[in-house]
Amino acid sequence: MADPFEVRMRFTSQLLHLNASVNSSQKAAHYALKHRDMDEDLHSCILEQIERNNMNNRANIMYFIEHLCDMAQRENHPNYVRMIQQDILTVVDAVAPSDGSGAANVKVVRRVLASLQQKAILTPDRVTEIEACLQERDTLPAHLALSPIDPNNQQEHAPIQFPSSKNTNGVSRPDKRQIEQRIEEDRERHKRLRESIWAVGDDGDEEFERTWDEASEINEDDYIAAEEDAAERMQAVEFID
Repeated sequence: MADPFEVRMRFTSQLLHLNASVNSSQKAAHYALKHRDMDEDLHSCILEQIERNNMNNRANIMYFIEHLCDMAQRENHPNYVRMIQQDILTVVDAVAPSDGSGAANVKVVRRVLASLQQKAILTPDRVTEIEACLQERDTLPAHLALSPIDPNNQQEHAPIQFPSSKNTNGVSRPDKRQIEQRIEEDRERHKRLRESIWAVGDDGDEEFERTWDEASEINEDDYIAAEEDAAERMQAVEFID
């Protein structure tokens, strides 16, 4: 049996070194499932690291949670999914805090929530409830000092109350290195998203058949348009000659 302290330290290290690549998230998720007998302890690591680290790491951990739940479902280990469902408000509150420091992460949260809902990990009602609060956080600037809004009143009309974060560092402006890292990671994710949109399935004729079915039949207007195009081309050739 592996040493619990060593497992915890290695898993924490993997969470700290997450990046935009799918491999890093899958590697950490695989490690968590490999030591599923310590699932509660490893889940507590996720909550601790998502509250202690900078906003870039928190966004990466949010994406990792999606991979973990997806892999846990496939390997029939629902404990991780159940714990994420139970603590999703704490996770969201840490990744996109109400003080405006995580405004850049609101889109990340929405993407992951939409994916978890699509995979039936979160219910539509739960996602709608969280989205109602995210709408207010999306309007906050990246730094509270830029806002004329009184931070004591910005939660007054929130439809739900998120558990308070344990982070005591306050609102801090990210340094240049963190900003550059975030730009690179967002660029990598957008590139991968475009690749998935244009991906072609195993059946190469599927797209052709769909286009063929959607195309309308040739009628008289099509012939007239073709004749007009041919006449214009002939005029262009005569003009060049």
